[in-house]
Amino acid sequence: MWSAEDWRIFQDKVTWAKAQGLDTVPVGEAIARLGESFVGTPYRAGTLEAPGPEQVIVNLHELDCVTFVETVIALTRFVRRDGVAALGDSTAAQARYEGYLREIRYRAGRVEGYASRLHYFSDWLAENAAQGHVEIVTASLGGVVDPRPITFMTGHAGSYPALSDSVTLVMIQLVETRLNGGPPRYVIPKDSIGGIVHGIRDGDIIAAATTVAGLDVSHTGFAIWKNGELHLMHAPLTGQPVEISPLPLAVRIMGIQSQWGIMVARVHEY
Repeated sequence: MWSAEDWRIFQDKVTWAKAQGLDTVPVGEAIARLGESFVGTPYRAGTLEAPGPEQVIVNLHELDCVTFVETVIALTRFVRRDGVAALGDSTAAQARYEGYLREIRYRAGRVEGYASRLHYFSDWLAENAAQGHVEIVTASLGGVVDPRPITFMTGHAGSYPALSDSVTLVMIQLVETRLNGGPPRYVIPKDSIGGIVHGIRDGDIIAAATTVAGLDVSHTGFAIWKNGELHLMHAPLTGQPVEISPLPLAVRIMGIQSQWGIMVARVHEY
């Protein structure tokens, strides 16, 4: 799944990150700076919805909000664990990066069909926390429990071609049942964000909780501090290229009627 363009971007990012010393700074700073290097990258929805069997897809030249987060985290891990020296063997380097993507994109790091991908972002956060990749800090920042059930995918099965397969549909139903019966989800309400921003660090994952029935999260990106204010670095759902939102995070969320708060997670040091 590697194009020549993706391999070129990958080499350039790793080489640049090493030159900038991003293998030695705190991981949140490395994530923020690597993420910022993607500003201007075109948006493309559904980059993981390829025909055929489920597989790890690599696309560094087009990103949506989730693949932006996954790409930057996996790339940061490669920079800090493998580095420029690993680029000499392209096959091994590509396999290593794909492995990092697989670890964060799929349940238990295993590709076992469509349902093994972490489609709901609260599930993505919980699984990555269970695997030791991130720490969910929403509750400690004053989050409240979100009691609403998660049912969106099965309730809109016609929007997901993979769910035309009855076995896959049942497997997604089981995921939803497990999420609805599992540990509570915490969300920091939008009117509380302004009071807790100083507990959020560069490179923290920000997930916007949505008011859409049956859905947990509608958007995600990274926290980044600019000129003393906290902003969201993300691939906008409007289809615009990756950007740092002009408005501070708290102001931005307040202005979006369909988003009622945020979840926050911190990537662990590698």
